[in-house]
Amino acid sequence: MTHPTAPTPAQADAFATDVYGGLTQSPQKTLPSKYLYDAVGSALFEVITHLPEYGLTRADERLIKTHAQDVLMSLGPVGTVVELGSGSGRKTRWILEACARRQPCTYYPIEISATALAHCSRELSDIPGVKVLGIEREYLPGLQQITAMRQGESPMLVLFLGSTIGNFARPDAQRFLGEVRKMMRPGDALLLGTDLVKPTPALINAYDDALGITAAFNLNLLVRINRELGAHFDLQQFQHEARFNLETSAIEMHIRSRIRQSVDIPGAGLRVEFEVGETIWTEISRKYLAADVLAMGGQAGFTAAGQWIDQGWPFAETLLVAA
Repeated sequence: MTHPTAPTPAQADAFATDVYGGLTQSPQKTLPSKYLYDAVGSALFEVITHLPEYGLTRADERLIKTHAQDVLMSLGPVGTVVELGSGSGRKTRWILEACARRQPCTYYPIEISATALAHCSRELSDIPGVKVLGIEREYLPGLQQITAMRQGESPMLVLFLGSTIGNFARPDAQRFLGEVRKMMRPGDALLLGTDLVKPTPALINAYDDALGITAAFNLNLLVRINRELGAHFDLQQFQHEARFNLETSAIEMHIRSRIRQSVDIPGAGLRVEFEVGETIWTEISRKYLAADVLAMGGQAGFTAAGQWIDQGWPFAETLLVAA
């Protein structure tokens, strides 16, 4: 049995600081979505990717499996593949196999979850010609670490799959793409996955499934605060909620208080008051138009080299080359 890795003192301090800052915000309490992905959260998310309501991951995988060779053919022989938020790395296999058919390459999955990195290494370390070196950091510091030790002239391919860019508000997404571009050489490329706009009922069902797995994933954040910060959240008094914001074209995940209550969080030096129906906003998942993705890439300093769209579950993979 794999046991959750205990946070380092620095990680614990950052978590406490972010919990304090997020839960004292007014009028909307928030918590950073990155904290959803502890060992339990990462495992629950893997289950979510297999649910019938959640077509996003299957669409992502179909496009990569079908077009991996097309992606690589648009570039020179790639020596370095970097993935921002690799998860288990399951769908990355097709990219790495296509890459290794041309020349040996090094794959750097960047993850804040040690559990996900270990799973990724087990999943992909058997591919001939591919060396797997995990980086347990956040996206941009991890990418900076890799580019600082980069050798040779062959292009680098950065993967940002699964529509993780949707977890950023639009201005933040644009800034993020600009920061990624600054760390790339001309001719390097970014393969960007984006979930596309679709009917609202399908989106709500994808983030509030019948089995309650997404609810468990979201509420696990309170379990984590209880475990790591000694808090006293009673999960029976909170519920998961998914809603679609038409103005921002984004699914929002919230944790709603069923009653008026106070919760002590000793590790953050905080007592939080909740009104009936008050929520903690934990995640957004923005949905794009395909043309929006191309415009964002151009504004960040990329040239579009290809865009592939899945029709079964509208989803896009866009190849952006550093100009």
